[in-house]
Amino acid sequence: MTSTAEQAHTVDVERFHVYDTTLRDGAQQEGLSLSVQDKLAISRHLDELGVGFIEGGWPGAVPKDTEFFRRARTDLTLKNATLAAFGATRKADGKAADDELVRALVDAETPVVTLVAKSHVGHVERALRTTPAENLEMIRDTVSFLVGEGRRVFLDAEHFFDGYRLKPEYSLEVVRAATEAGADVVVLCDTNGGMLPDDVRATVAAVADATGARLGIHAHNDTGCAVANSLAAIDAGATHMQGTINGTGERTGNADLLTVVANLELKRERQVLPAGALRESTRIAHAVSELTNIVPYSRQPYVGSSAFAHKAGLHASAIKVDPDLYQHTDPSLVGNDMRMLVSDMAGRASVELKGRELGFDLSDNRELVGRITQRVKELEASGYTFEAADASFELLLREEVEGERTRFFEVEAWRVITESRPGSEAASEATVKLRAGGERAVVTGEGNGPVNALDHALRAAIGTLYPEIAKIELIDFRVRILDASHGTDAITRVLVEMTDGESSWETVGIGANIIEASWEALVDGVTYGLLRQGADRVS
Repeated sequence: MTSTAEQAHTVDVERFHVYDTTLRDGAQQEGLSLSVQDKLAISRHLDELGVGFIEGGWPGAVPKDTEFFRRARTDLTLKNATLAAFGATRKADGKAADDELVRALVDAETPVVTLVAKSHVGHVERALRTTPAENLEMIRDTVSFLVGEGRRVFLDAEHFFDGYRLKPEYSLEVVRAATEAGADVVVLCDTNGGMLPDDVRATVAAVADATGARLGIHAHNDTGCAVANSLAAIDAGATHMQGTINGTGERTGNADLLTVVANLELKRERQVLPAGALRESTRIAHAVSELTNIVPYSRQPYVGSSAFAHKAGLHASAIKVDPDLYQHTDPSLVGNDMRMLVSDMAGRASVELKGRELGFDLSDNRELVGRITQRVKELEASGYTFEAADASFELLLREEVEGERTRFFEVEAWRVITESRPGSEAASEATVKLRAGGERAVVTGEGNGPVNALDHALRAAIGTLYPEIAKIELIDFRVRILDASHGTDAITRVLVEMTDGESSWETVGIGANIIEASWEALVDGVTYGLLRQGADRVS
């Protein structure tokens, strides 16, 4: 597919603002904490994506954010984005010029300042504990002061939609006060995240008609509608959109900036990022996940690993003819890939397409495809799963194509002993007996658990012969008990994920106990890793 957006001219960042608040609002997510170094690294990724504005934090109120802006002056060179400092209007009954936190916004030395202000009369009276008139004066004073200091001001109208429902005339006064004082944009915030798209669209249209102000949207996802609400606001005339990478944020999160932008470019044919930048979406989504230490959401629209994954045999048959039949867009436009999942639901087309994805042309060998399909179905019936273990499937596929199992070593036997004594932690010791390179090795390894001990013993046994194993690291380990009605006698399935620093892969093992299943997955994971590294098979 070719998107009209791809053929557009260079984007005018002033016509439509893509404003990222991952470093401030997104960082309010439970369990998420960003260091100054993390924030600098994420800023570079955001700039590569081509966002127009990066909200870096609240200087003066948060010491870490003050430090971030100080370091940004020398450590950040932004090509596409403009840095914005976030803060609040001055305190009641004071002056903006004398307010320490307002002064801290000036000291941050960012071209843009984003102010948050109350636009809900109930919040003004009960949270700020001041009068509606004084709140309007706080907005006018702070905006005009910052504009006088040479700053461009955006105003976040907090709780706007709820406030507009309660007392629309006052919420409109907030928009007018900010605009008349010099604010470039007034951002309508669904702070509680409770709105639905039809209400958002109607409200934005009414506010635009009543005030003539340039409007933006800041949506939270408490109804699951943050992306839809953002698009509804844009349809109604908003030309400034705030969101976070991967939808991070307090409670259920903020609007996922990547999803909104992809929808605008690929579905609305509006180019809002620099030409070609959308192709960096998947890479940047995963990079930010690593920096925030949040596991990527596989079902995330556009950039998730499952976003273009196909499992059913019927889908595969159609995709074999034309990928567009079961895909809403070309995954390469967002830097993602189509994936075929091989499972007990797989038909011949699934296996053939997966083989092609792995570099094997099976189109002229119906007998081989049928044999692989049948074997997958039988193995999955016994407890294996290949849709989440591509590496194990590739090893199976290679075995059927090449007529033998890929092996770098032959395991003779293994055993594990775990010893626990009162007052001390349990310790595990594993012994592995194998043959590799014409030599027999008997090696013992110790670890903080049986699987860790087996991993150490295996590495020690083949490390000299295959130094490539030093690059391979186990990064995830998942266990599931199958047919739990059998209690401790149930079948155990283990999935392990490994990486070589460039990419990761998963393998599966099943067994009568967790150690047996783990050993099978571990051996497959190491074997696949050595295959990826191009190690010579010398067993």
